[in-house]
Amino acid sequence: MVTLTELLWALIGLLLTIGGSFIQASIYSPFLGIHDLKVTYQIGAVLLVGCLGGKNAGVISQVAYIALGLAGFQLFSQGGGIGYFLKPTFGYLLGFIPGAWVCGYLAFRSAPRLEWLALSCLAGLATIHAVGALYLAIAHGLKFPEAGKLPLGQALLTYSGYLLPGQLAVVCAIAVLAFLMRRVMFY
Repeated sequence: MVTLTELLWALIGLLLTIGGSFIQASIYSPFLGIHDLKVTYQIGAVLLVGCLGGKNAGVISQVAYIALGLAGFQLFSQGGGIGYFLKPTFGYLLGFIPGAWVCGYLAFRSAPRLEWLALSCLAGLATIHAVGALYLAIAHGLKFPEAGKLPLGQALLTYSGYLLPGQLAVVCAIAVLAFLMRRVMFY
């Protein structure tokens, strides 16, 4: 049974994921200035809703996000529409669903401690990458039009490996934000 609170968090998660898709993540250093992390806040939004709303809210928000994108709304990085199934990156979007569930499940298994929320986020990120890599391998094997443009190893580096450092920085920020917000909201 889904509660009204979970539905509210799912709506917040949907809006954050949509907004996060279009905002580049960056960090500031007094020595280097602003440094682009080469990723968006999209995955951060997926993990944040899991940490704050739980597994049900995380899953609902990501199912809605993918459904809206496949319905033709230009929510994904390369547009939207039903043909997005053939994109090599679609598996990473599909990974948002179990990734949000894993993160939300783990985040509420223990008292909200920073290290536990960070571990929850890391587990969610690992799930997203595992599903994305599996889909990429299947798309490569089935010779999806765009999947064959790069050898599989290079595609895995392009869509996972090179993005991982920036995503890990976002995970750190999300864990801290979730920890602070859970303290403020007393749960």
